[in-house]
Amino acid sequence: MRWPSRSSITSFLIQFPGLNILTDPVYCERASPVQWAGPRRVHAPGLAFERLPAIDLVFVSHNHFDHMDLSTLKRVAAAHGPLFLTGLGNGSFLRQQGIAPVVELDWWQQTSLRGVQLMFTPAQHWSTRGPGAKNRTLWGGLWIAGQRTIYFAGDTGYSPWFAELRGRCGPPELALLPIGAYEPRWFMCDQHMNPDDAVRAHLDLAAHTSVAMHFGCFRLTDEGIDEPALELEHACRVHELAPQVFHVPHPGQTLLWRAGGAAPELTP
Repeated sequence: MRWPSRSSITSFLIQFPGLNILTDPVYCERASPVQWAGPRRVHAPGLAFERLPAIDLVFVSHNHFDHMDLSTLKRVAAAHGPLFLTGLGNGSFLRQQGIAPVVELDWWQQTSLRGVQLMFTPAQHWSTRGPGAKNRTLWGGLWIAGQRTIYFAGDTGYSPWFAELRGRCGPPELALLPIGAYEPRWFMCDQHMNPDDAVRAHLDLAAHTSVAMHFGCFRLTDEGIDEPALELEHACRVHELAPQVFHVPHPGQTLLWRAGGAAPELTP
């Protein structure tokens, strides 16, 4: 199985035998409702759109512009015809844009595809697509149970959900956890984890391995573009985590789990 991080936001290509999953794919130049203004990406996507394998499932964690990129979703729908999986309330909007088929889930609700179990998980966040439409659709993460168990947290602040998820589902073998967009802390703490929060979430989950995401592509908040990765290194030292337990991927890098391997390996 491979997890090539396409752009170090929350976009991952997760590959099981016979099933390719994209999470929050974003190929646009700006994380914005318009492409002439707003945060611009600082590097190209780690995997060119034309190099994507056949995509079977696209997970959309919520409707913010840096996660629900309509231009990318339309391209994926046209090129691959996958199933789109998202939270309650997002389906009708996506269908209006010609993005289908769509399955909506509530928190803790499950579905399956090709023998892989998929559960929509709670997150401490919010949603909006424009003025006057706050929290009318649901946000969340994704628990994937196939040959391996993978937890994709989506956008979230630090919360008791991580411990509850472990209690319900057990420790994930791999957790994809956000570490960026956290300053100023007084404002962002309820919606985005900082690196120390991410390490605490890793510990709450008792994850075997974690991978950092939601950093390094769009500068959305006040911290420097490279600060989350540096602060994660510090947080791991403070909490006495070994470096190989919490990976910081480069754009396009692959995490490969070999048959019989106890832990995934980050390739060059």
